[in-house]
Amino acid sequence: MTTHAPQAANTVTLPGSLDEAVEALAAMPAAVPVAGGTDLMAAVNSGLLRPAALVGLGRISEIRGWQYQDGHALLGAGLTHARMGRPDFAALIPALAAAARAAGPPQIRNAGTLGGNIASAAPTGDALPVLAALEATLIVAGPGGSRREIPVGHLLAGFEMLGPGELIGYVRVPLLHAPQTFLKATGRTGPSRATASVAVVLDPARRHVRCAVGAVAPMPLRPLDAEAWVSSLIDWDGERTLAPEACAAFGEYVAAACIPDPAPEPVLEAAQSPQHGEPGTTLPPAVLHLRRTVATLARRALGRALA
Repeated sequence: MTTHAPQAANTVTLPGSLDEAVEALAAMPAAVPVAGGTDLMAAVNSGLLRPAALVGLGRISEIRGWQYQDGHALLGAGLTHARMGRPDFAALIPALAAAARAAGPPQIRNAGTLGGNIASAAPTGDALPVLAALEATLIVAGPGGSRREIPVGHLLAGFEMLGPGELIGYVRVPLLHAPQTFLKATGRTGPSRATASVAVVLDPARRHVRCAVGAVAPMPLRPLDAEAWVSSLIDWDGERTLAPEACAAFGEYVAAACIPDPAPEPVLEAAQSPQHGEPGTTLPPAVLHLRRTVATLARRALGRALA
């Protein structure tokens, strides 16, 4: 598992069911659950983590697939990115499949899991903005066979946390049967961590556009005002098209909401203060570039969803 033997776990438990895994974690509070291990082993090998014990989740078949449930897809937390990237899954939840295909090189996609992406809660996690835009909920398994639901946004924002012995078992995602897109920008060509990512999903039943921006903050951001504004422009009973200018304005709206101007510094004379929002006067060049990147991604994602 690692070439740094002194940092390896002393105990490795391999339960065969979700409840057995919960029992193992409850019996060993210092144990760390591991599925694909793409983030965990990187932390171990770099010396940032020294787990006393590991609870391996790879043998739990019940969380490695999905099923339909009351207009939702119930996704097992053990689903790998590679499995979610396949055509049959893409027909079910296109944006999540696109995020899974963009998650990294083949060795990462083959090992990394949906539950691990959520539990790690890395700002650059590709699945996270998609799950936020879809308003997914987590089904958490606890001691004694208990189950409880948490909105994915609550966990990522720290409003609700996993308790001792609890594990993410499933992710409940609404099946919207409407276009949805995921786009991301990276710092180099090929599979890489996102510098910014945007998920856009259409919800015709609620006549609403949902958007989430990833990698620019510790958690995915929902520009709710931009969502409401663009939703009011769409003819939901017609062709659901928008003029290019409206898509561009949406992109700028999203970018400004997620990367706002800093509060102006007090000055002695009002004439010395730069105009609010004037390009190059309130934000450093790198931040302005990031804002433009988010605006471009949001504009393109909305355009593709409406195409």
